[in-house]
Amino acid sequence: MDTKKLRQKILDLAIRGKLVPQDPNDEPASVLLERIKAEKERLIKEGKIKKSKKSAKTSDTPHYENVPFEVPNNWVWTTLGEIFNLQAGKNITAKDIFTRQDTDHRFPCYGGNGLRGYVSSYNREGHFPLIGRQGALCGNINEANGQFYATEHAIVVDTHCETNIDWAINVLLYLNLNQYATSTAQPGLSVGTINEVMIPVPPLEEQQRISQRINDWFALIDKIEQGKADLQVTIKQAKNKILDLSIHGKLVPQEPNDEPASELLKRINPKAENTCDNGHKWKLPQSWCLIKLKEAFTINPRNKANDDTDAGFVPMTNISDGFSNLFDYELRLWGKIKSGFTHFADDDIAVAKISPCLENRKSVILQNLPNNIGAGTTELHIFRSNYTIPLYGLYFFKSNYFIGECVGTFNGVVGQQRVGKNVVEDILFPLPPFAEQRRIVQKIEELFSALDNIQKALEV
Repeated sequence: MDTKKLRQKILDLAIRGKLVPQDPNDEPASVLLERIKAEKERLIKEGKIKKSKKSAKTSDTPHYENVPFEVPNNWVWTTLGEIFNLQAGKNITAKDIFTRQDTDHRFPCYGGNGLRGYVSSYNREGHFPLIGRQGALCGNINEANGQFYATEHAIVVDTHCETNIDWAINVLLYLNLNQYATSTAQPGLSVGTINEVMIPVPPLEEQQRISQRINDWFALIDKIEQGKADLQVTIKQAKNKILDLSIHGKLVPQEPNDEPASELLKRINPKAENTCDNGHKWKLPQSWCLIKLKEAFTINPRNKANDDTDAGFVPMTNISDGFSNLFDYELRLWGKIKSGFTHFADDDIAVAKISPCLENRKSVILQNLPNNIGAGTTELHIFRSNYTIPLYGLYFFKSNYFIGECVGTFNGVVGQQRVGKNVVEDILFPLPPFAEQRRIVQKIEELFSALDNIQKALEV
């Protein structure tokens, strides 16, 4: 279920007068508009609001031809400038805005993209919709309630004659005001432009019924979205559990006719030490071996290259997150190469060496590479083995066990660690018989496929 489209459909029905039934006893919207007009004229005389400039569309009677769509008889078409009073806030310097709220800076400050932070004073008080008028998100709608500060990049929407605030917010959301922004490097909206945007207005009583129905529907959609989010977490947890079972020899049954991993280990590295025994915490099947990664893989293999070599580069950003196996490379002029560089080859496993990319399971099998492709070792560790199935290795590198063992050093960025080769090479690697590796990979892909189908269903 596409809940975003469902929300939009509900707003579309509401704006056209099709969400709730009309009541013939409601005061017509034309009468409401006359009362709003009278109230605004009074406030202008008292100097509380400024008189807006008359547009070509504005008339003394709330009637328009060539309206976008028909609405019920007791509704009326008008403009935002006629039913509301739109006014931008006041300038404030960035140094006066604090990211955290405290006793000295307790008033929320709203700008063009929503909440900017907290300030020591306020310039508006009440319940208002806000329209962002500057920045990439101009036209976005926020809600302010209580004492707050509106900057010059936020338009405060004053309502009159008890116009329903929730209805006003929802109709502003529907209008997608960003479409009226200027096409410049810094998009912006003028109050004059927004004033002329047409809007269908229902009777006051129907506004309240519409708002209540929208709130009811949106509350139900919120529950659906929370359920989807919970299920997505469950899917992720299920995949983690599958990988955990797979590297502990508990995902598929062992076959007594399989060649033991000890024989495979002799071909990989005759000098490798098998640390697996009955007393080890892993408690692996008897046919498995437990060795260090540096004994199972060649880590960061190096090649020589000439100066000004065109070589491929696979940044961490080009590797997909999570449990997928997608990546793309960039072909670059390598520049003056004075030393060897890490060579990429088909079936190599590339693993992020920097957190939080590592925690996001940024690891992938490199395949279908051009002939001359390589990269430095600033972002990725490369693992190569001729004796393990690449997908089995990949799933190991995506497991919580491997990620949990990757404790690196901070590299100048808060919360970010770089995990060196000296750390990963000594991490223990559970090696099953070669035939069992195939069965493990087949079972993982079968289970992941079923979970992915559930995931896709959530996104429809």
